[in-house]
Amino acid sequence: MIITICICFTLLLIIGVPIAIILGVTTTVSLVFFSNTPLHIITQQLFNALDKFILLAIPFFILAGSIMTRGGIARRLIAFINALVGWFPGGLAMAGILACIFFAAISGSSPATVVAIGSIMIPALIKAGYGEKFSLGLITVSGSLGIVIPPSIPMILYCLVMNVSVAEMFMAGILPGLMIGLALMIYTYIIAKKNNWRIETRASLSKIIRAAKEGVWALILPFIVLGGIYSGIFTPTEAAAVSVVYALFVEIFIHKEFKIKDITSVCRESAVLSACLLFILSCAMTFIWLLTAEQIPHQLADIIIENIHSPLMFLLTVNILFLILGCFMDDVSAMLILAPLFLETLNRYGIDLVHFGIVMVLNIQMGMLTPPFGLNLFVASGITNEPLTKIAKGVFPFLAIMLLCLMIVTYIPWISLVLPNLFLR
Repeated sequence: MIITICICFTLLLIIGVPIAIILGVTTTVSLVFFSNTPLHIITQQLFNALDKFILLAIPFFILAGSIMTRGGIARRLIAFINALVGWFPGGLAMAGILACIFFAAISGSSPATVVAIGSIMIPALIKAGYGEKFSLGLITVSGSLGIVIPPSIPMILYCLVMNVSVAEMFMAGILPGLMIGLALMIYTYIIAKKNNWRIETRASLSKIIRAAKEGVWALILPFIVLGGIYSGIFTPTEAAAVSVVYALFVEIFIHKEFKIKDITSVCRESAVLSACLLFILSCAMTFIWLLTAEQIPHQLADIIIENIHSPLMFLLTVNILFLILGCFMDDVSAMLILAPLFLETLNRYGIDLVHFGIVMVLNIQMGMLTPPFGLNLFVASGITNEPLTKIAKGVFPFLAIMLLCLMIVTYIPWISLVLPNLFLR
C-alpha cells in the first residue's frame, strides 16, 4: 500500500492536480485495492474532519481580516507607529514592520497583512527614497508574520491535526514572531545607515497623541482577542467571532470607512477562501485516517529511528524536507499531511509538539516567500502590479534572516516554550 500511495501521490502532483483532489484520489485508490472497507467511509471521514467547533475560528478570522483590510484600521495603525519611530534611521521601514506585527495580531492572516499594510507602505517607502527592491521585499517578508504572531490560521490547523492546545500554540508564537520582527528591524537600521536614507523629523507630542487617538481602536483589538483567550473569558473560536463584531463596529460606526453594502462582497471573498482551506483540511484528515489505520506512522517512526539517531538531526532533516517541498506544493498542505506522520517519531524522540508546531509554522512562513508557490509573492505582485520575479528578487536578501531565525527557534526550544510553560502548563 505504501508504494501505491507514494506513486499515486507523486504522479498526480507532477501533472498539477490540486492537492485536495490528490489526497482524495489517493485515499480512494488505496481503499479500493488494499482494503475491504466500504467506500462510503470516505464521505463519513470528510464530514467528521469538519465537525469540529474550533474550525469555526478560521472563517471568522478570515472575515475579520477582510473587513479591516477594506476599512481604515491599517492606515491609522501605520500613522501612529510612524509617529513613534519614524525619526529613527530607517524609521519609516521600521514602522512598516511594526505595523505588520500589530496587524498580524488582529487578522491571523499573512496575505491580509500584506494587502492591508503593503498597499499603503510600499508606495510610501518608495516615495520616501527607500529602494524599490528593498521596499517590496521588506513588506512582503514582514507580512508573513501574519501566520507567526497569534492568532494564526495555520496554527489552528496544526492544533486540529495534532491534538494540541490552541492557546498554547498561540502563546508559543509570540516570542518567535517578535524575534523575527526585531531581526528585520536591525537589518533595516543597518541598511538605512549604510545608504543614508532620509530621516523624518521627530513627531511632536501633540501629533503622537492625535495619532494614538485615531489608532487606539486598532491597538485595543489584539489585547481583547489574545487577552480573552489566555484569561479563559472565551475560546479561540469565540475570540474570532468577537474580532468580526469588533471590526464591523469600528469600521462602520467609528471610522465610517466601511459601508454596509461592502459586507456582501467581503463575506463572499471570505467564504471562498474559507471553503478552499476547509476542503483541503477535510481531504487531508481523511488521508491521515487511512495512514493511521494502516499503522504507517509507526512504520515511518521505526525507519527514522533506525537511520537518524539524534532528535537534532531529525529536526534539521524536517526543515530541509519542508524547504524542498515548498518548491513543489503549498506548505500548509505539506504540514497537514506530514505532521501527523511524524507524530509517533516526535513522541519517541521526546520533542514537544508545541515546539514542533512553531517550527512547522516558520517553515510555512518561508514557503510563502519562495517561488513557485510563495503566496505572499503573488499577493505583493497583485497589489503593486510588479512582476513576480521582481518581488522575488526583493525578498531574496531577507531569506537569510528568516532561515537564521528558523534555525535558532528549531534548536532553542525555550524561545517557543517559555511562555506556555510559564502561564498555561
